[in-house]
Amino acid sequence: MTDLFSKFDPLIQQRETLLATGVTDPYNLVMEKVISPTVAICNGRETILLGTYNYMGMTFDEDVIAAGKDALDKFGSGTTGSRVLNGTYQGHKECEEALKEFYAMDHAMVFSTGYQANLGIISTIAGKGDYVILDIDSHASIYDGCKMGDAEIVAFRHNDVDALEKRLKRLPADAGKLVVLEGVYSMLGDVAPLKEMIRVSKEASAMVLVDEAHSMGFIGENGRGVAEAQGVLDDVDFVIGTFSKSVGTVGGFCVSNHPKFEIMRLVCRPYVFTASLPPSVVATAATSIRKLMHGSNKRAHLWENSKVLHKGLRDLGFQLGTDEPQSAIIAVIMPDLEQGAMMWEALLEEGLYVNLARPPATPAGMTLLRCSLCAEHSIEQVGEILGRFERAGKRVGIIG
Repeated sequence: MTDLFSKFDPLIQQRETLLATGVTDPYNLVMEKVISPTVAICNGRETILLGTYNYMGMTFDEDVIAAGKDALDKFGSGTTGSRVLNGTYQGHKECEEALKEFYAMDHAMVFSTGYQANLGIISTIAGKGDYVILDIDSHASIYDGCKMGDAEIVAFRHNDVDALEKRLKRLPADAGKLVVLEGVYSMLGDVAPLKEMIRVSKEASAMVLVDEAHSMGFIGENGRGVAEAQGVLDDVDFVIGTFSKSVGTVGGFCVSNHPKFEIMRLVCRPYVFTASLPPSVVATAATSIRKLMHGSNKRAHLWENSKVLHKGLRDLGFQLGTDEPQSAIIAVIMPDLEQGAMMWEALLEEGLYVNLARPPATPAGMTLLRCSLCAEHSIEQVGEILGRFERAGKRVGIIG
């Protein structure tokens, strides 16, 4: 009998070889207690969190927590049904209204996860005979949405406007075309040149979807993302986002001004055939979204944190994923997986948690430590983070 797990043997061997060195498993961390958006108890030690995507620090907001408790008391623990059957409660509609107000758009759909939002929207609007043109570094959920929809996938070099334009010109003029972009790419934290990319997409009569998962709430005057910051939000056909980052809970969404968008509720399989989010979750999301509309002070503080950490790490001698800070993500590039795991463990021993990212999730085969800043990090904590990076880096030999 063929062992269907044999395809994973190289990865199993790589993991066993890594753990044989005595390093702690970087993908099996347990947080025993979460004290705040920026501090938790990990392995019995108080640890600064620098790898949680909790960009705006909303997970412990008093109003958000109160809304969740109230919904839990009034509506129970779950809906036990799909949105198109018994799974739409008042809270789901209020959450969608909050999203429409936040983005100033006509339509909003809430999904049970951000992954399902990409999976559902892309697979439904781009099917057999259509083309999806995407950045080679696109998130797995984007690729999976393409595969599920059976559209032709056309990839172009990362953040390369000319490459996108050349790909578009090779496609049949009358074909259905969807260009999928991300505002911020999660591995290196770099920002897409959306203004130019959307221009060439529209010139080729393509629709445009922008995933703002890592920029919603933070980037842009109103926190609407990179498209807002670059002045092209009105030219975007679909904006995808998630609640598991700046919003501070779980779920996903799509907003749009397309006049036929509401039909998606009947034809989008990941929306129709899954249970809806619990009432407490949509209540926390709606409350958080409405508070993010007035989060300009938090956004300014988060930008300051990003600038200070980026400059500090660069001055210490670390190789970073971007020349300048472009988002709340700062990627510290490691020589290889083994040294990356050693550095990750050394930081954890110093009381600092970051993400260890490895291929195939990372571009160009890189291993990196991904730092995700929070608006609730104090400037003093950022200083402590730099000190812990310096001590761990010297101990492992990453810096001199």
